[in-house]
Amino acid sequence: MSLLELIDNAAGVRISHPERAADVHIAGLTADSRDVREGFVFAAFPGVKVDRRAFIDDAIARGAAAVLVPTGTAVNNNDVIVIEDPNPRRRFSLMAAKFYGRQMDVIAAVTGTNGKSSTVNFCRQIWQAMDHAAASLGTIGIEAAGGNIAGIRRPGLLTTPDPVVLHAEIAELEAAGVTHLAFEASSIGLDQFRLDGVHVTAAAFTNLTRDHLDYHGTMEKYFDAKARLFSNVLAKDGVAVICMGSPEAMKLRDICQKRGLRVIEVGAGARDICLNARKSLPAGQYIDITVFGERYKLELPLVGDFQALNALTALGLVLAADPDNPALHMQGVQALERLASVRGRLEFAVRLKNGAAVYVDYAHTPDGLETMLKSLRPHTQNRLHVVFGCGGDRDRGKRPMMGEIAARLADVAIVTDDNPRTEDPALVRSEVMQGCPDAIEIGGRREAIRAAVKNLQAGDVLVIAGKGHEQGQIIGTEVLPFDDVTEAKNAVLELNL
Repeated sequence: MSLLELIDNAAGVRISHPERAADVHIAGLTADSRDVREGFVFAAFPGVKVDRRAFIDDAIARGAAAVLVPTGTAVNNNDVIVIEDPNPRRRFSLMAAKFYGRQMDVIAAVTGTNGKSSTVNFCRQIWQAMDHAAASLGTIGIEAAGGNIAGIRRPGLLTTPDPVVLHAEIAELEAAGVTHLAFEASSIGLDQFRLDGVHVTAAAFTNLTRDHLDYHGTMEKYFDAKARLFSNVLAKDGVAVICMGSPEAMKLRDICQKRGLRVIEVGAGARDICLNARKSLPAGQYIDITVFGERYKLELPLVGDFQALNALTALGLVLAADPDNPALHMQGVQALERLASVRGRLEFAVRLKNGAAVYVDYAHTPDGLETMLKSLRPHTQNRLHVVFGCGGDRDRGKRPMMGEIAARLADVAIVTDDNPRTEDPALVRSEVMQGCPDAIEIGGRREAIRAAVKNLQAGDVLVIAGKGHEQGQIIGTEVLPFDDVTEAKNAVLELNL
């Protein structure tokens, strides 16, 4: 593809040596100068931690054919074509979309503080039940199956990866036969315009609670970043699926209505997909729902009331393809009864001989921890235990908040290490303990899990929170192998429980 085709006469773009642009063949794109090869475009814009403009000379030396920079950036090299854009991050995403070219006709994006991974996975499962070749992409990784696809599974990515990685994955999945894709849209990814080249046909909002304030600074800016999915990224003829019940949901509905988008409302008392009633069962829940006027009663094989809302939000994304089709409604509802839990999202890990159960969950925010503990309480016949911590080098304000929640909602709380990163683990734990001074403090996560399992009695439930699906623990700058589910199972075996 020529550089001129890649830019596509975009408004606001200035090109040095435009007479050469049509003859320059572009072999790839990257925002990392170390990955530059002959014929690449190097995106050189300020980052959160690094200003990539400092690496322009290195990129040119490695063979960059062009560099993408903010308007007004001086590049003193006549051998390279300079592309100036007032919003180079967005331009980079649009160029990546153009370069890779292939996208599915049905692409759903999910944003929200909690529930993104579960919702995109449930969406994929419902599509697969309808015999579509479907994929989910996000924190847990990439999974694809259904239709003529035997199965694709790749390890976790960033919640919303770099535009080049994202579009390369989308193009590869489409080439493999995937026709339906659901992916996670993070606030940081939206704020950095990583999704602006994706043709999103349906978008969902789960909730908004405190998280990522170390990046956004305020809840208002955090919300504004999430809102971009609906105000800027979602296609003009797309459908918005909004889990109602919060002021932010109302704001997003107004944004969508002003754009003329169709909105599917989900939740208790919602207009379109309504959760009328639910009852906890030992290994799931009974739900009574109304879907576009038709009432259904079914058993959902998922633990936790918030998982019911995630499943119904996923149903909304699936029905967005044809909201007025009753046959599609029935297919979608029937698929709910066959949903499987998602890795690290209230995932059942092991049951002891005395009947006590151990779960693993990704809850790493105040709201996530509170919602999860409240959801497990109805499934707990005796005591509810929690092992949790907080990540280092992240929002310190939420640490005592999470401690207070654990003290209030669990019968037994153990504070341990999450991913301490470069912070002193003892300092992180001490800030959590401010909210739960009577909790048990055990620094090593393995030792904490073992101690919690050893203390379980008949009818107890233990949840190990914070890391979910993660396969490593970040201590300093090193990632050490660690899996909460494996550690729980090993503890039961070693203790002969």
